[in-house]
Amino acid sequence: MPQALRFSADTDLDALRRALWAHRIGHHFEYRDGDQILWLIDDAQLEAAHRLVARWQRGESLALESDAKGVARSGSVGGALAAAPVTAALVALCVAVYGLQLLSDLGTLSWLAIVPFSLQGEQLYAGTLAEALRHGQIWRLFSPAFLHFSPMHLIFNLLWLWFFGRQVEVLQGRMRLLALLLIAMVVSNLAQYATGTVLFGGMSGVVYALVGFVWLYARLVPDSGFSFPQMLVIFMIGWLVLCMTPLADWIGFGNIANEAHLGGLLLGLIAGALASRRPVRRGSI
Repeated sequence: MPQALRFSADTDLDALRRALWAHRIGHHFEYRDGDQILWLIDDAQLEAAHRLVARWQRGESLALESDAKGVARSGSVGGALAAAPVTAALVALCVAVYGLQLLSDLGTLSWLAIVPFSLQGEQLYAGTLAEALRHGQIWRLFSPAFLHFSPMHLIFNLLWLWFFGRQVEVLQGRMRLLALLLIAMVVSNLAQYATGTVLFGGMSGVVYALVGFVWLYARLVPDSGFSFPQMLVIFMIGWLVLCMTPLADWIGFGNIANEAHLGGLLLGLIAGALASRRPVRRGSI
């Protein structure tokens, strides 16, 4: 079961939370039912957390012992990366691919797009996915998700990928996250390709798959430990709807892969419904 520390709403937890991170006891904070709750990333740290809370309640020093001075204050970042290596690797890979796009002009785009293409003068010549698959280019079913076309496009997607992907990885396990990511890439890419578009990319379809999964799973399994604030639901759905209207183009966002978003969201909802039938009980985030 997810492990948590519960405190009254008027308790000042700043010092305790800093101490928990300094001792590499990762946790996620939320308000629930009028209380403040610290969900532990690793339930094996519950005993250590209780000991630290007891020291805090007695007014004792929360500083690290002298033989633990090597633990950096940035342990929160290190702990998060260690707890979610698949999500961290995916974020790093997206950044690396974007760097290659900047360095190689159209080379990286042609290699990672859903179909091979070439530019002759101002004319774009594109192959077909069926032809690419016949030649063994299986990666094209996944690779468009790693393409991004502006710094804002990259940052926006990676922030949400980290927020949702890390939760799924810690609470549901690396294999479940990896399976969801790979299937979401294929589904969202094929959904967009079905519209006749060959130049598209981004993790947004995957992000919406994670959104659908986390939102529905959290509703069906209330003690799952997932964090999905109500305002965030409104924002994500509102953004999805806005992108389907001319307003998105009017305010400067250009062409958006709406079908990839919708395909990813539907997949995530289906996956969340299926996964909730056999809930995974792990440490909370």
